[in-house]
Amino acid sequence: MLLIAGLGNPGSQYAYNRHNIGFMAVDDIAERHGFQTWRAKFQGMAAEGRLGTVKTLLLKPTTFMNESGRSVGEAARFFKLTPDQVVVIYDEIDLAPGKCRVKKGGGAAGHNGIRSIDRAIGPDFWRVRLGVGHPGDKTLVRGYVLKDFAKADEAWLDPLLEAVADAAPLLVDGGEPVKPEKFQTKVALLTQAG
Repeated sequence: MLLIAGLGNPGSQYAYNRHNIGFMAVDDIAERHGFQTWRAKFQGMAAEGRLGTVKTLLLKPTTFMNESGRSVGEAARFFKLTPDQVVVIYDEIDLAPGKCRVKKGGGAAGHNGIRSIDRAIGPDFWRVRLGVGHPGDKTLVRGYVLKDFAKADEAWLDPLLEAVADAAPLLVDGGEPVKPEKFQTKVALLTQAG
């Protein structure tokens, strides 16, 4: 089994924030791959389905970003998952808009959602970092990630979300989670083609 958690903040006022790109990504994965209806579970909204032959739980924590680990940790413990069976999709200000990078483990780099998950399950989970760009000054970061994407961002945002949804089965290619190189490569190819 694989757990894919998209990070964001609950509530319609946050729905199109840069910080909510993780929610947007798992919504697109659920729609593209025919996952069940979202239900309240594990201090979040959860949808079950399959990517390839692998049973997968998509999760959107409703604990707010800074407490994402409560939701992810509860789901991981319920299914007895190890950190390498957990994938977290989130916004990355240190990547150019539209870029996608995958890595296992590492630091939180100032991301409070990741820091919370580190505390809950340890740092050795998979991270799918979706670039949203940097505001240029460290003091502007909080306001920047809590603002909606601009209309101009749709030129890279929509293709990125579509590519992540299309490539999602490569996260479990061959039933062996996770194949980061294949996933990352396909996302890059799909976003360049668009």
